[in-house]
Amino acid sequence: MNPSAGLNPSASASPSARPSPSAAGRLPGFVVLTDVDPRIHTDVRYATAHNFVGRPITGYPEPLCLLTRQAAEALRRAQDAALAGGHSLKVYDCYRPQSAADDFVAWAKRPGEQQAKAEFYPDVAKSRLFADGYIGAPTAHSRGGTVDLTLVDEPPASQPPYVPGQPQVACTAPRGQRFADNSIDMGTGFDCFDARAHTADPRITGAARDNRRLLRRLMTDAGFVNYDREWWHYRYRDEPYPDTYFAAPVARSSVG
Repeated sequence: MNPSAGLNPSASASPSARPSPSAAGRLPGFVVLTDVDPRIHTDVRYATAHNFVGRPITGYPEPLCLLTRQAAEALRRAQDAALAGGHSLKVYDCYRPQSAADDFVAWAKRPGEQQAKAEFYPDVAKSRLFADGYIGAPTAHSRGGTVDLTLVDEPPASQPPYVPGQPQVACTAPRGQRFADNSIDMGTGFDCFDARAHTADPRITGAARDNRRLLRRLMTDAGFVNYDREWWHYRYRDEPYPDTYFAAPVARSSVG
């Protein structure tokens, strides 16, 4: 991965890009995804302690998926197709404020904070996360047209709550050993900093490979483009704000 990819994929952005002056308040044309399609499940990890930092991330006061209306409507089309095959979409992250991207970068520069290493980056030194491009800013998520997601069976299996401090298992471990996410098997967990998370990594075979292909087909047909180094990451091709990086927090009060 490189500094314009990973958690920071943004082909049109320069490393110095910042939120536009008009982006600090409300999010124009954005919606709460579940208002557009309540059938889509949500598991907004950055509003919780279950993420690679190990604590809630700056800018996520509410566990919501905010997107531009165009991207949300496209996800509704993908959900229709998923349900026809007995699955449902489940989103992990949608709009991400610039403050969150900055929080990631600042965290990457503090070597002593590694609470979640054993699960999310077991085979990568934290000192390499920024240099290797796993973490960076700006991010396409701050434009409102990018989503991290998976598929679950419909109805989905129950998912046990994450308990901070519980024993960690590597995101690359077999599905039955890692955190009991109710996602269908994708070969790794979400936000797994490892080459096995690349969408077409040849080590991912069988059902996990087929599941990744299914997700890619559903999302591609709905107008999204996969980032090939993260099986969960999709950008709406016709995003309305390709050059704007918004700063408003993830909160219902930010939309409208």
